[in-house]
Amino acid sequence: MSLHDYDRKRDFAATPEPRGGARGRGAARRPIFVVQLHHASSRHYDFRLEADGVLKSWAVPKGPSLRPGEKRLAVQVEDHPLDYAGFQGDIPEGHYGAGHVDLFDRGTWVIEGDPLLAIASGKLDFELHGGKLKGAWKLVRTGKQARQPQWLLIKRSDAHAADTEADDLVGQPSARTRGARGTAKPRTAATRSTPSAQRGQPRHKTPRRQDALWHRRALALPGARDHPHPPGFAPELCTLRSAAPAGDGWLHEIKWDGYRLLAEVVDGVVKLRSRNDLDWTDRVPGVARAVAALPVSDVRLDGELVVLDARGSSDFSALQRVLEGSSRQPLRYVVFDLPGLAGVDLADAPLLERKQLLKQLLGDEVGTLAYSDHVVGHGAEVFAASGKAGFEGIISKRVDARYAAGRSQDWIKVKHEQGDEFVVVGYTKPKGARAHFGSLLLARPEAGGLRYVGRVGSGLDDAALRDMYRRMRALATDTASVDLPAHVPLSVRNVQWVRPQLVVEVAFRGWAKEGLLRQASFRKLREDKRMADLTTPGASASTRTGARPKRSKTSPEKPAKAPGRTARTSPRNATKAPPKDAVTITHPERVVFPADGLTKGDVAAYYRAIAPWLLRDVARRPLSLVRCPDGVAGECFFQKHHGAGFGEAVHALPLRQKSGVEDYVWIDDDAGLLQLVQMNVLEFHPWGSTVDDPEHADRLVFDLDPGDGVTWKQVRAGAREVRARLREAGLEGFLRMSGGKGLHVVVPLVPASPWEQARDFCEAFARAMEAHAPERWLASARKSQRQGRIFLDWLRNTRGATSVASWSLRAREHATVAVPLRWEELSRVAGPGEFTLDKARQRAARLRKDPWDGIDRLRQALPEG
Repeated sequence: MSLHDYDRKRDFAATPEPRGGARGRGAARRPIFVVQLHHASSRHYDFRLEADGVLKSWAVPKGPSLRPGEKRLAVQVEDHPLDYAGFQGDIPEGHYGAGHVDLFDRGTWVIEGDPLLAIASGKLDFELHGGKLKGAWKLVRTGKQARQPQWLLIKRSDAHAADTEADDLVGQPSARTRGARGTAKPRTAATRSTPSAQRGQPRHKTPRRQDALWHRRALALPGARDHPHPPGFAPELCTLRSAAPAGDGWLHEIKWDGYRLLAEVVDGVVKLRSRNDLDWTDRVPGVARAVAALPVSDVRLDGELVVLDARGSSDFSALQRVLEGSSRQPLRYVVFDLPGLAGVDLADAPLLERKQLLKQLLGDEVGTLAYSDHVVGHGAEVFAASGKAGFEGIISKRVDARYAAGRSQDWIKVKHEQGDEFVVVGYTKPKGARAHFGSLLLARPEAGGLRYVGRVGSGLDDAALRDMYRRMRALATDTASVDLPAHVPLSVRNVQWVRPQLVVEVAFRGWAKEGLLRQASFRKLREDKRMADLTTPGASASTRTGARPKRSKTSPEKPAKAPGRTARTSPRNATKAPPKDAVTITHPERVVFPADGLTKGDVAAYYRAIAPWLLRDVARRPLSLVRCPDGVAGECFFQKHHGAGFGEAVHALPLRQKSGVEDYVWIDDDAGLLQLVQMNVLEFHPWGSTVDDPEHADRLVFDLDPGDGVTWKQVRAGAREVRARLREAGLEGFLRMSGGKGLHVVVPLVPASPWEQARDFCEAFARAMEAHAPERWLASARKSQRQGRIFLDWLRNTRGATSVASWSLRAREHATVAVPLRWEELSRVAGPGEFTLDKARQRAARLRKDPWDGIDRLRQALPEG
């Protein structure tokens, strides 16, 4: 589904519900869930899961049950915008969903793999991390035929199952730890135990607070001092060395490959921070609950957030998947220091004694919280052993060191492979079969600015190429932040500069005599670090430079325009794409349209043949897609964002949304088109703007959607009336069969208009049509008023909204096609479903010119006022 159904059911001039567009969540947080108690004509709970920039929604009449195995009917309804997650209030009488809405619970959710494919397959197995609903759940679609898909919501048996249902929890406060917001206390948090998926049931309840006991123990350490409310602490940092220090004055720990995490509990309120002082409390609520379950109401912890593989090594890629919500592996917070405890400042206490107290505090049980053990002395042997065990390296620390913010010689980092972190300042164009970009241009801070240190192109897999390209496109600039040395064989004409903000970790084999990296290989993006964190190997904190990057002339909201591209692809130049045989269609025998006996191979053959025409409507435009992995008889789903496995000819367009920069899909040739068909895409829905200027509409679409009792003859007459009224406004429209029940009138705009202006004009036009002939026209989608009238759907003309492309198939029972027409052809069309796949293909083969001939040459703008 898309938000179109949500929009058309609501009159936003009269209802307080948020209009909201589809948007992504960014890599910075897991997807959310929300449950709302809806006192409508029939009281029910609305259960919503974030996926692909919207809230997938189910109405649960009796509400969720926490009894394991008990089934609750869940009726799938239209997608809702993410802004709806915070909605509470009254929907007025006479409007869709009239009644009062209360927020029952919210939190984050996680599933193994792609949630859209899971929804399409009819089975979601997931975990909730909320205040009232926690643990493992599943949603299973039934085979029962109904107007709306029916599912069953079932609680799995785990530590969070109980003889309770939603109504028993109404009015109870949420137990969710809010950290910096200060809305939850430790006594309401979950127990600090190993996740049930790995270790079974929790072993104990939240322990009783023992602040006085721990205060005495902490104050007994040398250098400890009473400090009931010390200011927030900054992390101590490491200095890179080539060898581990010798002697018993040093202890040695494993170097964990994850994200640095600082934890504070002050007066019972938990806050988690990254090394850059970003609030991570809501991002990892399970860790927050584990910290809250410690037997003190005041503590400071320093450690690393990791995911461990079967060998006990930290897996950075797995950690990223968990944080984005596509993996259910347990998180571990490996704690290695204790700067404060129970109102006692321990920063000046010796490290070894701080760690001994930390081990007592955490206890022997290994769960979400884990103690980072160490070996005193034997640095060379510990380093060698860590290499044999597959670890990245070790951290060596002076046993008597105080805890001091910033980089010092007291903490030493030793790696098995030489590597360091650099800032990305640009990228080169791809060559051959390489997708997205060729190599990254790297630099490091030095006195007076940045110094170019070379390029890295190896070590980047397809996922890393896509991710880095998305991020760099959002930072594109025409201004170089470094000078390329004269001896570098690289032309600036082949470089796209980016603002120096992305930090990457690179492995390399020393430095060449010109001061450039030798045999560099990409390791990973360091989202937790900024350019200001970078230092020269061995440098102390006092030698760091904080070079200010040059200001970009390019807005981060708009991607850089690709050189040598036009906004449209004609049938002539569309054939210049890579050979069509380069895209392999798997399972061509799979039936897609059972009623017509058409297979995936038939669909691919149609799109191969129709590509030059279809690309006129979709090339270099952000796209929304309808995917049907099991054909139209199975579950189809709407997808707006770029996904894994789409293929290298399917591009990601980074666009700024409320939640950050998100990837949208676009293609520019038939290779991209067929790669999407291979991913079971049936429908193509382009934006009314191009990838080169996504913030301005260059096309408007008026969709004539007939209600019951409206004849095809009346629909045809309605299209002609819309055309006439548009002409009165100085605008020419072009005609398209929708492939459904109605017709589209498409209006090109040159110059393009801001989306807000386009939306306002379309709404005003539709309401004027209704005011002129209310017996024939309707400007809102209320089903109660649709009988005998045509809904003039103007809601497709907002940023991010879409309508089906010309020549696109429709995911209906029969393989109908949205076909463009000349106005004079309209009278010869007998009905809305006249053009099927075969007829559309035959029509395209007979065409000598575009039915919309002249649309590219037309210059028309929205009327003033």
